[in-house]
Amino acid sequence: MLSILKRIALAGAVVMLVVMAFAQVQRQAEVLSVHGYEGRADVIRDQGRVFVDAQELARITNGSLSFEKDRIVLTLPRTDASDSEIDGANEPAFSRPFIKAAIEAMASIREWGGTLLATVQNGYPVAKTAVGYTISAYQARAADSIALAATAASNDSDARGLELLKNEFNNVQAWSDAFVRARSSMSAVELTTSEDVLKSDQDAQRLVRCGQFLAQMFAGGTFQDDAVCH
Repeated sequence: MLSILKRIALAGAVVMLVVMAFAQVQRQAEVLSVHGYEGRADVIRDQGRVFVDAQELARITNGSLSFEKDRIVLTLPRTDASDSEIDGANEPAFSRPFIKAAIEAMASIREWGGTLLATVQNGYPVAKTAVGYTISAYQARAADSIALAATAASNDSDARGLELLKNEFNNVQAWSDAFVRARSSMSAVELTTSEDVLKSDQDAQRLVRCGQFLAQMFAGGTFQDDAVCH
């Protein structure tokens, strides 16, 4: 009889220990969520380790479980969310054909703009002169280069880069026209005294800064933006 009572007491103690341990584990229950997926799965943290039901994990990730002898394999499908994140990461990149065309267009604009700046600094006449014809030739070459860059543009980033490129071309064109008109009316003497005059010409300095920015951007291969080019 005494032996039976001891067994009952021992069994009761074991049950109490199990209940206490289970209660302690339950107090540490948490929820698992997977980035990019909907749904949650209950997890249990015990002695620094985290346990999750493999079937629940497969459910919330739209995956599947397969059982192979001594192991369980969880297969996760590629999701639309993951694909869109990858595409989004690559979105700012220019296409290679556009980069090449844009860099060539910038070189043409720099030749055109450099000739204009030299003309202003030295006070060269522009009406029906070799300098004037040279400026026109560089302008036409730059316009052709912009057209080639437009043809090469094939994605959203190319289109946005092309917009800034066209802005620079149009701004140089406007500055060139203003200079030619002023020079033709003999009112450009103030623009031809020294390099310091160019430094105080905000429009000219803006063109230079935009050109430097665009050259770095196209060389880098990814779209960026700067208010100086707008």
